[in-house]
Amino acid sequence: MAYIYPKIKFSFLIIYYLISLTIYSQDQIDGKIAQMLMVGFVPNTVFEDTLYYDIQYRNLGGVINFAYNITSPSQIKNQSNHMQNIAPVPLLIATDQEGGIVARLDEQNGFAKTYTAFDLGTKYNNEATTRTQSALMAGWMIESGLNTNFGPVADVNVNPTSPAIGKYGRSFSSDPNTVYLHSKWFADEFKNKNINTALKHFPGHGSAKSDSHNGFTDITNTWTDAELIPYKNLIENGYNNFIMTGHLFNANLDPDYPASLSRRIITHLLRDSLNFKGLVISDEMFMNAISDNYGFDESIELAINAGTDILLFKKNEYNNISLVKYVVELVKRKITEGKIPQSRIDESYERIQNLKNSITSIKNTQSDIIPEFLTLSSYPNPFNNSANIIFTLKQGSGVKLKIYDITGQAVYKKYYESLTAGEHRITFNAAGLSSGTYIAVIETPGHFKSVKLTLIK
Repeated sequence: MAYIYPKIKFSFLIIYYLISLTIYSQDQIDGKIAQMLMVGFVPNTVFEDTLYYDIQYRNLGGVINFAYNITSPSQIKNQSNHMQNIAPVPLLIATDQEGGIVARLDEQNGFAKTYTAFDLGTKYNNEATTRTQSALMAGWMIESGLNTNFGPVADVNVNPTSPAIGKYGRSFSSDPNTVYLHSKWFADEFKNKNINTALKHFPGHGSAKSDSHNGFTDITNTWTDAELIPYKNLIENGYNNFIMTGHLFNANLDPDYPASLSRRIITHLLRDSLNFKGLVISDEMFMNAISDNYGFDESIELAINAGTDILLFKKNEYNNISLVKYVVELVKRKITEGKIPQSRIDESYERIQNLKNSITSIKNTQSDIIPEFLTLSSYPNPFNNSANIIFTLKQGSGVKLKIYDITGQAVYKKYYESLTAGEHRITFNAAGLSSGTYIAVIETPGHFKSVKLTLIK
């Protein structure tokens, strides 16, 4: 009898090792695909919890913030820092900060009102004014922990009443060279502060008579080669950051697909003809120009094969599960079926990591976090039916405890408005759960710890 416990303990450890090994081997391709995704989220919903799980355990590549994600300078800074601190790979944390009506940092949430691109490029048309406002907005982004701006708009103002661009003053000018210059000054000031920029919406949205947010947008009879001039000049002068493709159909460039799904436009025109070496990001993939005309799975396959490096989504939920989980599994299946070459994933992953490695300030330091404010452990681990979750607070605080299964679904939640400093022990009863890997997460204001649990029955 003296030898039974050591043998059982040893077998638990072997099983635990094999589970960990399986997860690790999956992570290599899973993590590469997840780096190609950028998602938004709706605050104070169950999928906000899922977002943090996706960041820490699925290697999500980026997060986009909309107006409802930003309430004050301190709130967005704390949110950004929290995301970076739990990310195994530095995150791209983005927003749309063009100036004017499309500016997520504005007078409504503690920043300031800004000029539209039309004001800067047509009303004033002055380098100093454009550079001054761009530097100001880039500074706000640094203070907010944001490192990627979906701007400037490089669309030429061909149609001043265009419902997505001209109507809102989002284009600098009707003159392509003026658009080029202001886009360059804008991008320069953000680059000076180590903030990514994304020219949009390739190959040009300024002539459109409809809005791709609302449905199919055909620019075949309104678009001209002159709309490529801002992109061409910027690329020739060294621009290699992001270009965002529009959901824009032009039968003269591709008789079958809109730009965001078109290999002819992304790979042959943008990369081969214009010699663009940077990253291609899609416009938001739930916009009606795509969702009304293509299946969700189909659009992802087409976009990746076209040469898109990062797929942008306004939310992190699809069919009531994690969108990140769904897309990763979908793309892996497409690779297995031979419908997406793994070389496409490797190519985009390399571009993304090269960009992230080049931005030395992208990962926030831990200097503003009190060392060991929060510690977390579990015993026994592996466990059978119940485990003790043990955590220690350096000072009194509110605490959230959540335990997730391997799919990212919360199976246990506990909230404490206030706990005293010192050690706390909670028993997690897993009698109704299946054997497998679980993640326990403890969160206090500004601090976050997690531990992996293995349930073996």
